[in-house]
Amino acid sequence: MSVCLSRRTTAAVLAAGPVLAALCLLAPEAAASACPVPGAGATSVTTAGEQCSASSVGGSAAAAYGVAGSATADAGPASLSLAIAQNGGTAVVRAGSLSAPAAVAVGPGSTVLMNGARPGLALGIAGPGATVTVTGVSTPTCTGGIGFAGDFQTLQGCLSLG
Repeated sequence: MSVCLSRRTTAAVLAAGPVLAALCLLAPEAAASACPVPGAGATSVTTAGEQCSASSVGGSAAAAYGVAGSATADAGPASLSLAIAQNGGTAVVRAGSLSAPAAVAVGPGSTVLMNGARPGLALGIAGPGATVTVTGVSTPTCTGGIGFAGDFQTLQGCLSLG
């Protein structure tokens, strides 16, 4: 049993390696525009080629990170909102009550528009030239380049391979 567990642990570590490497490569640089807002408040940062803004009400949290991109996150009551845009991407997230949408737009012309309209999680990821849209009430759409959306509000998703 311990040999099998050891092999499983080794396999898990080896499988996680490429994922961790990819996350390190995509990690925001220190000079990124960062707009975290835990609890009630709002913030906005604009620098050369980078923009972020975030707002939230009490009992919620929003965070936006622009790394040579534009990110906007708004969180309504009892919700979470996350927007990350890098290298020319645009990420816009609006979270309604009890929702938790997150958007990642990486590359020139990448756009993710997320709306948390119902309770649940939603994730949208767009690569260069892709547009991903999640309304929270209808089927997500993925067009253009490589993009993905998974919406637990509607139990639907989409995939675009370019």
